[in-house]
Amino acid sequence: MSPGALLSLTPQTDIIPAAPGPRVPKILVVDDNVVILKTISLKLKAEGYEVRTAMDGTTAVSCVRRDRPDLIILDINFPPDTAHACISWNGFTILDWLRRIDEARDTPIIFITSGESAKFRQRALEAGAVAFFEKPVNHEEMMNVIRHTVGEPPPYSPPDAPAI
Repeated sequence: MSPGALLSLTPQTDIIPAAPGPRVPKILVVDDNVVILKTISLKLKAEGYEVRTAMDGTTAVSCVRRDRPDLIILDINFPPDTAHACISWNGFTILDWLRRIDEARDTPIIFITSGESAKFRQRALEAGAVAFFEKPVNHEEMMNVIRHTVGEPPPYSPPDAPAI
């Protein structure tokens, strides 16, 4: 066989990669509390979502530009950012920055907070949040909102069996 014969594969002998599976929604969780990040991340991963995390506004904005998440779970309260003293981040300033980025302009946001929820709930919903949860978050309710927002049906629950 000549060396040229090895390079001329026919379409029948070409290796064709397998078709990719269904696209897994990406969710970015932004919170300064490591325990909250870990808890929400574990629950999301258990449900089959791809998860990214950020602990401050600068990291969140970078992550959104790089990864283009399908949904963002965003805390409202953040401690003063000494590393980036020119910007005082909170959930609303992060949202303002995200709405200026083409990759995030229409990304759904779920706000979470542990403080002054009555003060922030209306403001969050007026800012375009799809939901608002007070910490500790009811994970079952939040998962239902997430499934609905990213276009997945809620998990199947069989109807009650008739009484005999």
